[in-house]
Amino acid sequence: MAEENFSPQDSLQLIDSMINQAKNRFSENGFLYLLWGWLIFADAIIHFILIKLQWFKHPEIIWASCWVAVIFQTIYLSKAKKKETVKTYSDEIINYIWISFGICMFLLFFIVGKGNGWNNIYSLFLMLYGVPTFLSGVVMQFKPLKIGGIICWALALFSAFIHPLYGLLLLSVAVAAAWIVPGYLMRKKYNQQNN
Repeated sequence: MAEENFSPQDSLQLIDSMINQAKNRFSENGFLYLLWGWLIFADAIIHFILIKLQWFKHPEIIWASCWVAVIFQTIYLSKAKKKETVKTYSDEIINYIWISFGICMFLLFFIVGKGNGWNNIYSLFLMLYGVPTFLSGVVMQFKPLKIGGIICWALALFSAFIHPLYGLLLLSVAVAAAWIVPGYLMRKKYNQQNN
């Protein structure tokens, strides 16, 4: 293998092109946005129907499916991490954004559960859903996520004026706008760049 001599200018050009490649790389395939989007969408609709039909004493049990998704996501991410060749700074920021979101959701359940303030829980969910969605869109420079985050905040505001039960329907609209549609757009962009 012959050793190549790079001029300082050639070295800088190579470094610059590598930085631009990493910056322009779109590593998000949308899978987790779609997983959580469809799960929350289905759970919210099913929960609403179960309340309306009064079939079960505790219709909120449907949300236990989220624990299955958390376990699946943990396994999925650990396998993906083993295959990962390059991790960018923006990937790390997005991970911390979503970890912060998970912690806030746990705290929200705990605090609201202790205070018996479940009436406005869906407004709070909608508000929180907007934060990591919007910030992920900013970091990834992906406009559909930014728009999705703004839609979540608008729905949170709107939910303050309706009966709390209909907050479940707003949740389904929010995740469709914030996670499902952007998830499919991410998948499309990912496939275009990786084919």
